[in-house]
Amino acid sequence: MNVYYQRLENIRAIMREKGWDALVITASDPHNSEYPGIRWKQVQWITGFAGECGDIVITLDHAGLWTDTRYFIQANKVLPGTGFELHKTRVPEQVLIPEWLASHAFAEKEGQVVVAVDGITQTISSVNSIKDAFRSAGRVENDRENGFMVVNAPDFLDGLWGDRPAVPQSPIITLSDELTGESRQDKILWLRNYLIDNRCEAMLLTALDEIAWVLNARGSDVEYNPVIISYLLVTMDEVCWFVRKNSVKALDGETSASFEEMRREGIKILPYEDVEIALANLKDEGGVRALYVDPSTLNYNLYRILETNLDSVSVRFGNSPVALRKSIKNEVELNGMKEAHIEDGIAMERFYYWLEKQFEFGQTVDEWQAACKLQSYRAQIPGYMGDSFETISAYGEGAALPHYVTPRENAPVLERHGLYLNDSGGQYLFGTTDITRTIPCGPCTELEKEDYTLVLKCHIDLAMAIFPKGTCGCHLDILVRNALWQNKRNFGHGSGHGIGFFLNVHEGPQEFRQNFNSYPYVPGIVNTNEPGMYREGKHGVRHENVFIVEDAGTNEFATWYKFNTITLCHIDTSIIKKELMTPEEIKWLNDYHQRVYDTLSPRLSPEIAEWLKGKCAAI
Repeated sequence: MNVYYQRLENIRAIMREKGWDALVITASDPHNSEYPGIRWKQVQWITGFAGECGDIVITLDHAGLWTDTRYFIQANKVLPGTGFELHKTRVPEQVLIPEWLASHAFAEKEGQVVVAVDGITQTISSVNSIKDAFRSAGRVENDRENGFMVVNAPDFLDGLWGDRPAVPQSPIITLSDELTGESRQDKILWLRNYLIDNRCEAMLLTALDEIAWVLNARGSDVEYNPVIISYLLVTMDEVCWFVRKNSVKALDGETSASFEEMRREGIKILPYEDVEIALANLKDEGGVRALYVDPSTLNYNLYRILETNLDSVSVRFGNSPVALRKSIKNEVELNGMKEAHIEDGIAMERFYYWLEKQFEFGQTVDEWQAACKLQSYRAQIPGYMGDSFETISAYGEGAALPHYVTPRENAPVLERHGLYLNDSGGQYLFGTTDITRTIPCGPCTELEKEDYTLVLKCHIDLAMAIFPKGTCGCHLDILVRNALWQNKRNFGHGSGHGIGFFLNVHEGPQEFRQNFNSYPYVPGIVNTNEPGMYREGKHGVRHENVFIVEDAGTNEFATWYKFNTITLCHIDTSIIKKELMTPEEIKWLNDYHQRVYDTLSPRLSPEIAEWLKGKCAAI
């Protein structure tokens, strides 16, 4: 029997015993992180699906995985035999989990519907969405006759997942003010002023990248993301950092010094699990009457603790101010990001030079070998702290999966024809990078050349944009799709995301996506530009650069902004169908290549610099 099907049946046995009609499990962690630590990869353990976006619902007669367009192909390959069916999201006909539960799975059931959730990995927002859906369907909470009940089942899987990993913990480093451009004392003061403006006495930060940003601290508790599993409680009188590092007996010198430095600044270092005690005693011990929390990251389990205290402490819901503040980089951070992309560009050009020479010498290179070689070049850069995400090294049909996972064993070989896609990035003490290049490995079909050129047009059209103050990503998204739409082609993922400063490679709140997002783009934001095109079983194309939003002047009509591309790596021109491009697009590409060559060639060996000169030649 399929191991995942057996796990599904074991879960159902427990559901029958407890009287649960449905169980909802997310692919997140207690902090609603995009990339959870290994302990919380529950969806993968149950289903075998390793995509970053995927939630599951199990009933006694159905099991479903909800994921978006990036993972449809991957899910269809993994799910057969597991007992799970794919439910598609981000498509016009989507039915999301709350509506499916209330209007499909249990629309005809008489009596109470009991839905269990792992409250540690479910946000209060997601649980409220389930409750709202049942209310809209005419059911009343906790009504036994025709209602519903949400049951909190924290760490439900502990009894089944025998070798479940512990909460991660890794050494902590702190970043100097010279690296970050702003001290943690100043950031905490800013937070306290925000609390005063919002008539609150305390704020609980639960998003890991927000905590890392406020404290100027980094770790490696989550692979590729330099964050620390923790909570941060800021009151008008004290700052409490709930982190497991306090329980580590043998701390290295650097970590101990970091803790001592924070303690001298008035930051209390407390055990991670003590956050529950602190929330239960906010008024008695801290004199807190109003607590500010972000419902999109606060987990349901903590909210249940706060619920028992609502008579003495009110909970104010709102978007965390930290997300927006850290997305707008200061001058020190911007300079660091620019330098990171220069260093990263040198590594990229060394890698593509090496790869082309392997082709010339007739050497066999597979996807995994290519990924490792690129990582070795990045590792030579001073300040390199690891990759910013798992490298997508994909040849041919593998590149048709936007979030392809490169196999470590028996990886496909890069053949001497068709397209190779590499999406990768680095974490440096002074910045974070994310770049995708698609290159020909030899002769390409006319369709491959056409797709390649149309995606490049989309990329350039966004890069050239000038837009008025107040413009959001959803307003600009058409620019990065128009060339494909005009040829009746499209891609199913977002076309750009923010990037943290030596932090998570995916950062909000701004984004380029078709769904409405009210956060405008303003100077100081660092963002990607990454259109793509994917043909299942054939090939995939993506061109990705990173830019900074900058001022473009003011006149009687508006204040205007523009994009300054900081990624520096050539875009292969050998298979461009020039007749599809406009003179303006060609000029942008030629100007970009001149800047790539002028910036990188002095820092490359003579032979690679000469090779790059040819790659950057004007078309």
